Parts: sequence; C-alpha cells; structure tokens
Amino acid sequence: MADLNVVTLVSIGSHPASGRPRRAEQDARAVELGLRLAGEKLNVVHAGDPQEETLRAYLGMGLPGLTVLEQSSEADALPALTEHLQLAKAQLVLTGSQAETGEGSGMLPYLLAERLGWPLIVGLAEVESIEGGSAQVLQALPRGQRRRLKVRLPFVASVDAAAPAARQSAFGPARRGSLEREAVELVDDPLYANAQWQPARPRPKRLKVIKAKTGAERMKAATAKAAGGGGQVITGVSPQEGAEAIFKLLLDEGVLR
Repeated sequence: MADLNVVTLVSIGSHPASGRPRRAEQDARAVELGLRLAGEKLNVVHAGDPQEETLRAYLGMGLPGLTVLEQSSEADALPALTEHLQLAKAQLVLTGSQAETGEGSGMLPYLLAERLGWPLIVGLAEVESIEGGSAQVLQALPRGQRRRLKVRLPFVASVDAAAPAARQSAFGPARRGSLEREAVELVDDPLYANAQWQPARPRPKRLKVIKAKTGAERMKAATAKAAGGGGQVITGVSPQEGAEAIFKLLLDEGVLR
C-alpha cells in the first residue's frame, strides 16, 4: 500500500460543549486510517476558511503538510475538490460522514463520488488489503456487525465511528508542519445563501404516562419490558407491494401527511 495515492478531506470541527473550533472527530479518524495506509505520503486537503490554528491539530498527528483550498464559507467546495482530486490522480479518498459545522448535511461524499464517477463506500471501518487494483474493506453495520466488500480503485469512502480512534495531536509536529494554500475559483452555493440557519437539536422523546397509584405499581410499570407486536415482516412480495407497505407505515406514523 506504500504506492497508494490516498487523499483525506478534513473540515473545521466544533466542540459539542463550548462550540470552540477543533479538529473534527470523524475527519480525524479518516486521517488516522489514511496514515495507516499511506504513512507520511498521505495527502490531506481542506476546502474552506484557512483557520491555521485549528488545521494544525491535524498536522500534529504526524503530517508533514496540509493543502488548503482557500474559499469562503458561502462558496461551494464540490467543484474545487473535484478538480483537485482529478489533478492529484487520487486513488482512494477518505472523508468523515458528516461535518460538525456549516451545512452538516453529510452529502459531500455522495456528490463527490457522483461527479467523479467513482463508487462510494459508506461506513468504512477498515481497509484490509489492496491488490490488483481492488480493495477489500470492512463496512460497519448497526449493532456491531461488519460486512466485507470488494471494490475497485479509485473510490470514495466515508469513515464510520467504528474506525480506529485518532491519535493525539502533538504540539511539535503541529508547529513544524506546513500549510500550503492554493487559490481556487469560487463558485457560489445557492443552498447556503437561501438557507435558514438554526442550531441542530435532538428530537424530544415521548414519555409514557404511568397511571399507577401505589409505589409498587409505579415500580412495576417503570421496570416492565416494552411489549412489541406492532411490527410486520414482509417477505416474498413485489417491489410495488413493498413500497405500498412502507408508504402506509409512514402515513400511520405521521411522517407523511
């Protein structure tokens, strides 16, 4: 894998408590995975505002340098990244699954793979081997499950939280690493300009009303196991019948009106 041209895309993160800028957690995992594959030959790219102190946290992971495609937050990063990756002749592009600041839609890996015409691996946990122009990877699935996939190079992969944790950032390498800034053509992002911004909040959970008079009844209701039985397993049906069943479920749950 020493000759593999790996590019990792990073963004500016935000601390969940204080909101201060930091390295993004999932992007740092992507850098960690890239370092294990390519070592110091790893190419790390950031498209956006060049916040030097925050980006140096990535350099502190042992990177000799980092490329910054300078553009404002209102500009669309997709055209600049696409052109840069094509010129760099990248073979494997690693990203986080979702940014911690900005739009945070998680659409960049999908749009980037579509524009490049490459396959996309979602939820990458590990790259096991690369041989003969193909890579064998592990994809993270719910409940700790894994799925082994084989995909041809080049491809884009979004790294899952199940990937190896990022190493700590050291002060010395962070100061010695270089930030190479490149001027790119700015393309306005109409979605960013017309969007209404508000902090993301988790949806409130419905609380079950316990109608119990005695303490024993309240304890029994609180510790009782929730009874299922509302689900339905549909097998051996046509795609049309399956779609109608899903549509009916969304209507019953109030998702669609």
